[in-house]
Amino acid sequence: MEMTQHSTATSSDREPEMGAPKNRSLSCGKQCKKLGSLARAKSRKRRDLKKLQQKRKKTAVVANGNDGGLEDDDNKAEVERKMEALQRIVPGGVDLGVDKLFEETAVYILALQGQVKAMRALANFFEGLEKEKRKLGG
Repeated sequence: MEMTQHSTATSSDREPEMGAPKNRSLSCGKQCKKLGSLARAKSRKRRDLKKLQQKRKKTAVVANGNDGGLEDDDNKAEVERKMEALQRIVPGGVDLGVDKLFEETAVYILALQGQVKAMRALANFFEGLEKEKRKLGG
């Protein structure tokens, strides 16, 4: 009589199947999501801390009455923003350097003032003509 051998190997003795995770409590997808959410939380925490520090600096500046607490980067960015605005306002300003831009700005302001004076003079002239016309009964 032939005896057949039955496998008595337990599931832990067997080789893992292809593609099955080996001793992992979480699949890669869940781990990646968990790590991503942790990274986002740390990033939010850093951003909130930075905002709080900036707010404290501004509060200290107001309390002390000086602007020594303002950061140089903020000042540079503000100056650059204003320079770009000035370049857009002054005709041909986009192509000019800082020194030449200021010179052209002064010239442009004088030209605008001259135009305003001329327009006022014309308005007064036409207003005077209207008054004379009314006096003459027209």
